Amino acid sequence: MTELDTVAFDIETTGFDVDDQLTVVGFDTDVGSRIFLNTNGRTPPSNLEARVNEELASSVSLSVQQTERALLCEMSAFVESTLANRDAKLVAYNGERWNGGFDLPFLRTRLCYHEIDWPFTGLPYIDAMDVFETRFNTSGDTLTAVYEELIGSGLTELDPFADSKEAVEAWETEDFESLVRHNVADIRRTRSLMRLAERYCSKSHFTMRSLDPVA
Repeated sequence: MTELDTVAFDIETTGFDVDDQLTVVGFDTDVGSRIFLNTNGRTPPSNLEARVNEELASSVSLSVQQTERALLCEMSAFVESTLANRDAKLVAYNGERWNGGFDLPFLRTRLCYHEIDWPFTGLPYIDAMDVFETRFNTSGDTLTAVYEELIGSGLTELDPFADSKEAVEAWETEDFESLVRHNVADIRRTRSLMRLAERYCSKSHFTMRSLDPVA
């Protein structure tokens, strides 16, 4: 399993209802972060990518779309052209578990709404939350809390939000820089925790699922 590169994944949305939409989709790999932003027709600052990279002091590639459909199309093209051809596994924190999860179910609904094909064929998936709930002794159950307890506050200091709910308000008020920085912090927390788990847990402690659709 460790021979597969970890690709951490996280989304931001306008809410939790069936008619809410994606605002950000982010991936983090060993070479940097790739972020897809839906501005809903609004114009972000022309130097947004440069500002995010300056704040995070790291490699962030930002792709800006005017609609959710355009974001999903660009994200799908990236996954199919870049990730599907690598020896990689997709990892999220509460992205999809045997009894629920958020990111992948939400994404399926929005892809279905826009009649866009599922892009993750060929990528195995691991939910990091399962490992940390069962194989580590932590008092917190959120991504941020577990990261701070086991690794530290480095990324938290770069995250402008104390709670992910603030991401909704940031998108509504066009604070795109804070929104993107928050997403980058989350995908990097996820990837760091997965690396930590692989150092201390056996292969049998992880549940790897196929993301291939039946049809």
